Formats: sequence, C-alpha cells, structure tokens
Amino acid sequence: MSAQTTRKYSNEFMNIGVDAAALGMSNAVVAHSNDVNSGYWNPAGLVNLEDSQMALMHSSYFANIANYNYAAFAMPLDDRSAVGLSLIRFGVDDILDTTQLIDEQGNVNYDRINLFSAVDYGLTFSYSRRLPVPGWNYGVNAKVIRRIIGDFASSWGFGLDVGIQFESDNNWKFGLMARDITTTFNAWAIDEGKLATIQDAIEGQNQETPEGTELTLPKLQLGVSKFYEFHYDYTLRAEFDLIVRFEENNDIISTSFASFNPALGFEFGYTDLVFLRAGLGNFQNELQIDNNEKLTFQPNFGLGFKYNGIQIDYAFTDIGDQSAALYSNVFSVKLDFSIFR
Repeated sequence: MSAQTTRKYSNEFMNIGVDAAALGMSNAVVAHSNDVNSGYWNPAGLVNLEDSQMALMHSSYFANIANYNYAAFAMPLDDRSAVGLSLIRFGVDDILDTTQLIDEQGNVNYDRINLFSAVDYGLTFSYSRRLPVPGWNYGVNAKVIRRIIGDFASSWGFGLDVGIQFESDNNWKFGLMARDITTTFNAWAIDEGKLATIQDAIEGQNQETPEGTELTLPKLQLGVSKFYEFHYDYTLRAEFDLIVRFEENNDIISTSFASFNPALGFEFGYTDLVFLRAGLGNFQNELQIDNNEKLTFQPNFGLGFKYNGIQIDYAFTDIGDQSAALYSNVFSVKLDFSIFR
C-alpha cells in the first residue's frame, strides 16, 4: 500500500506532555526547561545539567482505561553539551476482541473472545550544545514511534525536533521548540486476513483498508519566561507560550494556514524546597448544541517538593471543568545523581 495522508491528530500521544511540574504550569515551559525533562519540552535545555538525572511519571486517563507512562535519563557530556533518552508509553490494555464472537453456524460463543492491547511507544534520543554566542543553546531530538493494535495492525515512525533557548543577563529566557520538522511519518502494516474477517460483518458497511502511511504536521511552541527573587527565600517564575499548529482547528485563533493557542504558567517557590504552580491553557472555541461557539480553557494546578536531589511533583489538570478535557491526577519524580556523590 502506497497511499498516505496528512492527519490533524496523528501521534497525539506525543503531545500530551510529561513531568507534573510542567503540566501544572499548563505546559508553558519551553523557555525555562533546564532538566532531564527538557528532552521532551526543549532539548536545548539539557545543556544546563550539572549531573546525570532521571525522571519517571505516571497518569491515567478516561477513568483509568488508558495509562500513560514516561521514563527519561540525561547526562552532561562536558560543560558545553549533553545527551538524553526518554520513553513514552500510552496504552489501553485488555480490550475485548469480539470479532469471532459468532461462529460459522451463527451461535454466540463467549469462549471465542480474546484480549488485545492498543499501545503507542515514543523513544526519543536528544542532544544539546551551547553555541559560541553567549546565552544561546540548541538541541535536537530523533524520535522513533512504534504503534501496535493487537495483531490487527502496527506501524513504525520516525521524526526530528529542534529546539533553541536564549538567556539574558536579567533573568529573561526565550525558547522555541519545533516538533516534527520533517513531518513525522508512520508506515502501517495491516493484517489483511484479520481485516477480511470483519469487512462484511455488517452488510453495506464494509471496512475499507486504511492508508498505509500517515504524516504528522510540524508544530511550533514559542515561549518567554521571567524569574523573580524576593528576599532570597521566595521566588516567582512566569512564562507565556504560544503554540502554533499548521492546520485549521478549534484553537482560539485559527486560519486555513495555522492555528494559535496561548498558555500561561506560574511557579511560586519557597527556599527552593516547596513549589506551588498554576496555569491556563488549551483555549478552544467549542461549538455548543445551539450552534453557538463558547470559549473554553483548561486550568491546571500543581505542587512540588524538592530535597537533597529528589523532587516529587503533582499536577491536577482541568480544575473547575472549564473545558471538555477530562481532569487527571499526575505524579512524577525526578532524581539528581549528585546525591550519590
């Protein structure tokens, strides 16, 4: 099969986000991200690592039907470069396969029900380096995508991301993350035999063979961040990001060429030990039942605690139910290997 299509929502599991600290700030982090999670948010930030770090995260969606897990490791190579590796798994397990529920004689046989999983994997290799110009860093991601739908279909995909960060002398930071700059593709392999068994299951509603290749359009995220310090013990970090998709959708600003969605995040810290976070994002023009449009948004809230190289973060998304997105409790942990020295 040589057909291919460009989809608005291809490989969307790679856009959910990682790290409860970032999710608590509504993903407004591309300008100031500077730890192991930068491999996802902006690989340019990895160069700020002083020691090796690892991170883990788990969250559940759709009443615990789908599980989202993330693990990452990063380390500096020298004072000018760093590398990272991260893995994302988004899966729905133990799905009932009822395609063989009715046997050849038309009898219902529950012993013919099997279980399968629909699982998406994203493996990312990251590299970051300081530019000769003071304050400027860049980073690149090479992504391998593996998607599996039981024995029915599977795909491999590949893509590249590029990130840039700049830090001024007065605590202003700027960031740009360009995702899927090569239009990440997925090449699907369909089990023709299994497809044939369900194509005529309902007369007049045959299942057509899906396209063999799907493309993921590029996305941009631009951010500006400012860090404030009060009386040495209190800090405030604020960031404003603008997410750009080259498609027309329900974002707050949308044209036939591109759509734009803002995100605003805040992090209040005390003695670099306790953190309180909040953010607003996912602004959408949602069509109501009376055909009128209503502006909705997704508020987020988060807490963090850091001590002796160990950081534990929690995020509660969509508080107040201002958008159609379901809320989720997200936990993550980050470990700095300096505690072993």
